[in-house]
Amino acid sequence: MKAASGKSKDGLERSIGLFGAVAYGVGTIVGAGVYALIGPGVANAGNAVWLAFVIAAVIASFTGLCYAKLSSIYPTAGAEYDYVGQATKSKFLAFVVGWLVILSAIISVAAVALGFGGYLQAITGVPGPLFAIGLIMVMSAVNFMGIKESLVANIVLTIIEVAGVVIIIFLGAGSLGTVDYLETPNGLDGIMAAVGVIFFAFIGFEGLVKIGEETKDPARTIPRALILSMIISTTLYVLAALSVVSLLPHQELAGSSAALADAAEAAGGAQVGLAMSMIALISTANTVLILLIATSRIAYGMSKRSALPVFLSRVHPREKTPHFAIAVSMALAILFCAFGDIKFVANMANYTIFIVFLAVDSALLLLWRRNVVKGRWFVVPAILGVASSLVMLTQFDLVVTVLSLAVTALGALAYRLISPQLRSGLVRT
Repeated sequence: MKAASGKSKDGLERSIGLFGAVAYGVGTIVGAGVYALIGPGVANAGNAVWLAFVIAAVIASFTGLCYAKLSSIYPTAGAEYDYVGQATKSKFLAFVVGWLVILSAIISVAAVALGFGGYLQAITGVPGPLFAIGLIMVMSAVNFMGIKESLVANIVLTIIEVAGVVIIIFLGAGSLGTVDYLETPNGLDGIMAAVGVIFFAFIGFEGLVKIGEETKDPARTIPRALILSMIISTTLYVLAALSVVSLLPHQELAGSSAALADAAEAAGGAQVGLAMSMIALISTANTVLILLIATSRIAYGMSKRSALPVFLSRVHPREKTPHFAIAVSMALAILFCAFGDIKFVANMANYTIFIVFLAVDSALLLLWRRNVVKGRWFVVPAILGVASSLVMLTQFDLVVTVLSLAVTALGALAYRLISPQLRSGLVRT
């Protein structure tokens, strides 16, 4: 496989440099979450919501460092599937993890798109799911047109959504220091509850490793981009949280689905608030694009590694994108829009991704014990990642837990159904 420019041996075009990768990473993280989740976070943590962002970032960084290390060794679109497969030598376990990655991303696409549609429904009266489906179709078309086009769109949208956060930071700069930033109505329990809600704002950083086969010098570029993306995103989140609670009392922000827009309106008037709302819609659209790219690439990577039907790894001759994987991802995301309950499907996505994080952290430790991975600096983050993932898996209600475990079991069943196809030639061998 080439590590510079041109094409990978699998046919995907290597056109992404460090700037594009960082923009992709920041666009993945600073997406719909910060615009939609500060309000629910404030409801739990009050003015200390910024601390919840810090704690969530620390938890995410444990696994983020593991992804950075593993992506430098296995810079492939298969990502988690490859990490677990290399560590356990088990196609079954690798498949189940890859299944959960795809499923969590697809559910996240549906949840974010429904948020987009729900906001427009409030403005237009048109049913929100129609907007959600339309958004998924449009962003799938952008994904199909090519990674260069997708990254250009992502960079433009990322600049807009980051600009919205920066605007809030500047609007609140003059009010910083006017409130007690440790004031919380529910104590430590409230802060930890806010972490559970806010963590969704960090999910997506792992999607950066999915573009390894389309990145120049991926062994160096992907880890650097991942770490830089986490630092930039966390800084923006914390500053935005401090600004928002400085502009409005936390009692007024609690539970708001548009806390940044509310704070912007309080500081600059109705027009500024409306502008922030438009930026929130753009941010949501960008998040959907990023998730669709990641989902189609993991499906492509698993197909290349004989875990999914061979047609998913076919690359369009003109656009050089995995068009069948893109189409299937789009169709499944549209199907999940039928769930409707954004909070519920987001929690399902969170639960499944924590299982994936647990598997990735454990895979790194296994590879280190076998001396495949060199060095010791990442052992502590991996251990902390395992521990924090186990703790977070206990924070969900029974229905989410049971359904998430059920879809995990469904993945095991899917592997059993696909295994005979390996022998019949329907899946690449």
